[in-house]
Amino acid sequence: MAFQTEPPYTHGTLPKTAVVLVNLGTPEAPTAAAVRPYLKQFLSDSRVVEIPKALWWFILNGIILPLRAGKSAAKYATIWTPDGSPLKVYTERQAKLLQGYLGERGHQLQVAYAMSYGNPGLPAVLERLKTEGCERILILPAYPQYSATTTASVFDAVFNHYRTVRNIPELRLVKHYHDHPGYIDALKQSVLAHWHANGRPDKLVMSFHGVPKRTLTLGDPYHCECYKTARLLANALGLTQEQYLVTFQSRFGKAEWLQPYTAPTLQKLARDGVSRVDLICPGFTSDCLETLEEIAIEARHDFLNAGGRDFHYIGCLNDSQAWIHALADIVLQHTGGWPTENTAELRDAQNGAAQIARTESARVGAPR
Repeated sequence: MAFQTEPPYTHGTLPKTAVVLVNLGTPEAPTAAAVRPYLKQFLSDSRVVEIPKALWWFILNGIILPLRAGKSAAKYATIWTPDGSPLKVYTERQAKLLQGYLGERGHQLQVAYAMSYGNPGLPAVLERLKTEGCERILILPAYPQYSATTTASVFDAVFNHYRTVRNIPELRLVKHYHDHPGYIDALKQSVLAHWHANGRPDKLVMSFHGVPKRTLTLGDPYHCECYKTARLLANALGLTQEQYLVTFQSRFGKAEWLQPYTAPTLQKLARDGVSRVDLICPGFTSDCLETLEEIAIEARHDFLNAGGRDFHYIGCLNDSQAWIHALADIVLQHTGGWPTENTAELRDAQNGAAQIARTESARVGAPR
């Protein structure tokens, strides 16, 4: 196997610590030409679609991409901002704000963001961090609840990239934070702020991204982690079991997915006389197509057309202060023991690096 060429090395350089916030991805533009390669990369991931590759290749390239690229592009056009895709805009903001807030707390870490599909791609970001001297890297997926379809796909990309790297950095991976106190509190503050401005609903619906039901029976913990998040948030808000519901959205194909499904549940609530519903998507940390179009537009239409009177979508955590603070707590929890602060530990490392540099400079032509 051929390995990548390592960047030039300078003795005495202090190794840096980096955090990579990884989100799903987005097309470059709300056009069929831009959506098609993004969809192809996304739906070609065997973690996302567990169908025999030969069969799926024909389905994907012969049916899905020709039919869905244009339709998906039209949906993206309804949520596109002057700065681009909301998911990319918010993920970039989160990375910048997180680095700044960590710095305010005395922790010198480099924070970058990457996408599993589309740009900036995870392999390219990892390579850039290597050239910048980052030898300790924390991978932080933007998915609070672990699923093989999302989090594991990020880990696959990390491991696949480093298969061709000679000098691999020290790695840590965040598997999940579905029950992290900071995450739950950020969700709570988001809901309470919305209720303070708009009053309370008859029912709070917590809608999570759906996955095929067979993933649950095969051992994926996603379903259980979604329900734990919902229970903790409901407890934090002081809700009874009758005041909230958990549903799953974004079905694809004919197979059974995790239930109850979001759209039919909203329609039934309206037919049963529920006047106002508020809906939050706790599994998404940045607003995106699945929240702004599928929920804020389509789900609202479903509820109102079935007889509901008032529908409110509560936006994702995005770049809220509470969420940035929670992200910082998650990062510091998982970087424990790494020299990330302007403390005696870091000064010792700096002094050690300087001593190494002086020793090496005295050895003319000495090997590394």
